[in-house]
Amino acid sequence: MNIEPNDSPLPASEPAPRNSRWQVRQPLLLALALTCGILLGANPFRPSSQNPDLTARGYLKFKEILSYVDRDYVDSVNAEELSDYAISRMLERLDPHSVFIPAKQQQQASSFLQSDYDGIGVEFNLFRDTVTVVAPLSDGPAERAGLQPGDRILAVNGQRVSGVHTTTEQMFSKLRGPRGSAVLLQILRRGQARPINVQVARNRISNASVDVAYMVDNQTGYIKVSRFASGTYDEFKSALGDLRRQGLGRLILDLRGNPGGYLDRATKMADEFIGGTKKIVYTDGKGDQYDTQTFSRVVGEFEEGALVVLVDEGSASAAEVLAGALQDHDRALLVGRRTFGKGLVQQPIALNDGSELRLTIARYYTPSGRSIQKSYRGGLAAYEQELQNRQRHGEFFHADSIHFADSLRYRTAHGRTVYGGGGIMPDLFVPRDTTAFSPYYTRLQSLNLVREFALSYYQEHKAELDGLRFEQFNQSFRISDVQLQQLAAKAARDGVPQNAAGMQRSATLLRNQLKALIARSAYGKSAYYQVLNQEDAEMQQALRAIQEPGTTAMLGLLGK
Repeated sequence: MNIEPNDSPLPASEPAPRNSRWQVRQPLLLALALTCGILLGANPFRPSSQNPDLTARGYLKFKEILSYVDRDYVDSVNAEELSDYAISRMLERLDPHSVFIPAKQQQQASSFLQSDYDGIGVEFNLFRDTVTVVAPLSDGPAERAGLQPGDRILAVNGQRVSGVHTTTEQMFSKLRGPRGSAVLLQILRRGQARPINVQVARNRISNASVDVAYMVDNQTGYIKVSRFASGTYDEFKSALGDLRRQGLGRLILDLRGNPGGYLDRATKMADEFIGGTKKIVYTDGKGDQYDTQTFSRVVGEFEEGALVVLVDEGSASAAEVLAGALQDHDRALLVGRRTFGKGLVQQPIALNDGSELRLTIARYYTPSGRSIQKSYRGGLAAYEQELQNRQRHGEFFHADSIHFADSLRYRTAHGRTVYGGGGIMPDLFVPRDTTAFSPYYTRLQSLNLVREFALSYYQEHKAELDGLRFEQFNQSFRISDVQLQQLAAKAARDGVPQNAAGMQRSATLLRNQLKALIARSAYGKSAYYQVLNQEDAEMQQALRAIQEPGTTAMLGLLGK
């Protein structure tokens, strides 16, 4: 799938796609952040105004102009579209995160925060204009109907989807539908000369926001949370309980690329780590209507034990609230790069026509008093370029490229210095490694050739892989030079000329990705992440930190 072109490492399933560290994240990141930071439990919106006469005059002026345009303009116009456009431009004058969502887009925007959906439960990619099954979701309708990795979907309910430039969004709409309804798929399977028809009954499918949880060793657990959706806290509690039963004594919590979501899910998660009655976050709005303070209040499941949190420039909103609270209370060591800096709280307001206004009503502050929100004084265009500016200024590669004013200095519970002014700065900086990203590698990714090669390898060696446990595969399997040459030869046949220098530069990265993708098809998502994380610089830094006895000393009374 190619929601973001070039290098999305994971396939699409019917829910909204997720970020990853190999994506070109900046364009999508802001769009996702616009849908996040939603404050639940806030007072219902009540129309009021500090300047009722000015508001009334503005309303009448707009109504009058729209009426004239609709009645007298030389060409026919769509008054509703003009109104939507005017509202969106008006909100741009406020801040980057106050947004208007037209009725026809509202359902798609809200699906990001849903924890389940009705569909068939299948992950797929678009390989050369053909929808190809990467994996049916475990025990889902597609798996029970017999779909297999590598199956090519030629038609859905008699409508051709192969070779007609079908988009990922179009496939979502075709595969989703009311539970109990059926969808007829025409499948071309490897080794069979003719297509076969498979009927799948749609059902409720879990749209997990805890991507993976596994034990790295006999003490260290890893949990990746991709967003804070309606079911995130329950998923997290289940994953944490499962790891504890396996001997969890220290935890790496991965919030990289997490754009936020429901605030209360993030604060409830923080409560699992923070003991006693301590402030987790507070909000400050106009007057006191939207001023809130959230404290830890329950006995959490992991209030003691070493904790490292991975963050990066893709961690935003509720993810920053969680990371900031853990850092301020010296409960966790943060590893990675400075977070996005989205600290504005949106109140969702349903409008009569089915559209929605998400209006900024307050700002987030960490327990020490740091504002999470970065500056947006330069306007929306400058705000959208801020991450690119960080890269140009070297912030992604050198910690000393990041400068904080002394006025933004704050102290944690144990006296460590932290800074406000936009985003959460980690305790241990890990530079972004771009040395392996050659133009040749980018071209391979943009055409989905790496994923296609991995899936073909899995199909050709399925019997052999089925005879191996994942532990055996992970320990012994290596992508050879011959296999990289086969990938290059296949790419050449598909229009990407061989490039020895580019292949050499990206060889380590390609070996890791191919192995991970093969493991995904053979052993599931957990295996995919376990392989990836073996070559992940931030993950490896987190492991060194959490296994270092000095980590506890650095944070004072860690977990107490």
